[in-house]
Amino acid sequence: MKGLSGKTAIVTGASRGIGLAIAARLVDEGANVVITARGEEALQQAVAQLGERASFVAGKADDAAHREEVVRTTLEKHGSVDILVNNTGINPVYGKLIDVDPEVSRKIFEVNIISALEWVKLVYAAGMKESGGSIVNVASVAGLRPAPGIAMYGVSKAAVVHLTEELAVELGPKIRVNAVAPAVVKTKFAEALYAGREEQVSAPYPLKRLGEPDDIGSVVAFLASDDSSWMTGQTITVDGGVLLAGGI
Repeated sequence: MKGLSGKTAIVTGASRGIGLAIAARLVDEGANVVITARGEEALQQAVAQLGERASFVAGKADDAAHREEVVRTTLEKHGSVDILVNNTGINPVYGKLIDVDPEVSRKIFEVNIISALEWVKLVYAAGMKESGGSIVNVASVAGLRPAPGIAMYGVSKAAVVHLTEELAVELGPKIRVNAVAPAVVKTKFAEALYAGREEQVSAPYPLKRLGEPDDIGSVVAFLASDDSSWMTGQTITVDGGVLLAGGI
């Protein structure tokens, strides 16, 4: 990889799991990274792990004042925002779409879709419009195939995929917009999907294992870097082959 030295990234939802792994890989490639999440203590621990080129701003991804603070702080500290990784996502409900409370649906879309777009608007206005940059959205295989049980989450992630495509067309040629779609990754967020039955859940995967956060971090770093400079509007599936095998 050509590296990200001199670049500055904002990574949302990055106090643990996939977001933290993404931030760690970006730091390893030379980037300055500002991470966000709700919990200040978890963010402090994450930054201690990431090192001196990492900092944090605590707050909710769907809070407009928080978004503005993050971008303002990043510009004051580093002078630019070159990379945005929209990783924050929620899935507070399990069950059929027909049974989902409308307030829950609104919250899922507020966090998973609307706030992602609002982050893009801010970094666009903060300098990407003139200087260019790379945006990576974290989608899911649940947005590519029906996902019984997490259906509303899947609908929101399908919207992330289409949001990625629309923004890629609108923001080129200076800004590239891509996405990554993981299958089940071993994080606290996804624990309910595999805890106590990991061998059973991973059996349909041709690679016979579930994902690790680093599996996603490396792909996001590639999409953020100039090594993917002729790629935009793409959603890269990182799933151990499970979709090929007919599973999800």
